[in-house]
Amino acid sequence: MPIKIPNLLPATDTLLNENIFVMTETRAITQDIRPLHILMLNLMPKKIETETQIARLIGNTPLQVELELLQTATHKSGHTSAEHMLAFYKTFDDVRDNRYDGMIITGAPVEQMPFEEVDYWPELCEIMEWSKTHVTSTLHICWGAQAGLYYHYGIPKYPLDQKLFGVYEHTLDYKRSMLFRGYDDVFNVPHSRHTTTRREDIEAVPEIKILASSPEAGVFCAMTDRGRQVFVMGHSEYDADTLGNEYRRDLAANLPIQPPAHYFPDDDPSRAPIVNWRSCANLFYSNWLNYYVYQTTPYDVKDIQ
Repeated sequence: MPIKIPNLLPATDTLLNENIFVMTETRAITQDIRPLHILMLNLMPKKIETETQIARLIGNTPLQVELELLQTATHKSGHTSAEHMLAFYKTFDDVRDNRYDGMIITGAPVEQMPFEEVDYWPELCEIMEWSKTHVTSTLHICWGAQAGLYYHYGIPKYPLDQKLFGVYEHTLDYKRSMLFRGYDDVFNVPHSRHTTTRREDIEAVPEIKILASSPEAGVFCAMTDRGRQVFVMGHSEYDADTLGNEYRRDLAANLPIQPPAHYFPDDDPSRAPIVNWRSCANLFYSNWLNYYVYQTTPYDVKDIQ
């Protein structure tokens, strides 16, 4: 089934070129199907890149998905044109009376700041509180996961001695979760962050179960009962060249950076990386949409509580 996105969203051409079934608003109105309503709060600076990465994954499932894009009203994007934001993004005031089958809160490049010093933190707290009663399942990614754990459960983040940067092997701590149904015993996920959340802090909260982790990267995924809140520390949605572009960007800015671990063959930045996380990324989003959104959300989205 297709993903329904706005007619002129830049991701449309990219996804069509990748043979992903995209349905524009014009065609969708001719079909009598109740799609899953997914709201994405995009906090990443390169919003078009993130839109495409997420749309690619949620569009590669048997379910029809309608994606809405949300921005913070208290922070204006400096890396995406005002015309794009005005055309495709809503603010919280536009959606606060709606209910959604699922929600995605992305990462953000503010992890080295205390949460309370982020200019849109009060607005984000309001949105996260609202999600508890207006969304069936909320998926938090990277800094979004750290923010969610801190807001909902008081779990802090800690600075790392050096940036966690690369593609790392992971294993399942809890093998019976439907979120990881079909996974191999070992799977890969990209990470790119300066802070971490400690396992012992998460384990001290009985409402949260750790599902997967890495010896090098730490906790990867944790979830509350029935998947109402899912916290993912890595970036399985990353494109093949995302880590490489970050590496070259930091080099050009004379920032302290090492080549991403386990990414370039033989750690040689002149060689093209081999993607070894894409299949798991597709499976993860398919499982989330199926088992924790589609299978649990009411038929009438207005009945979400």
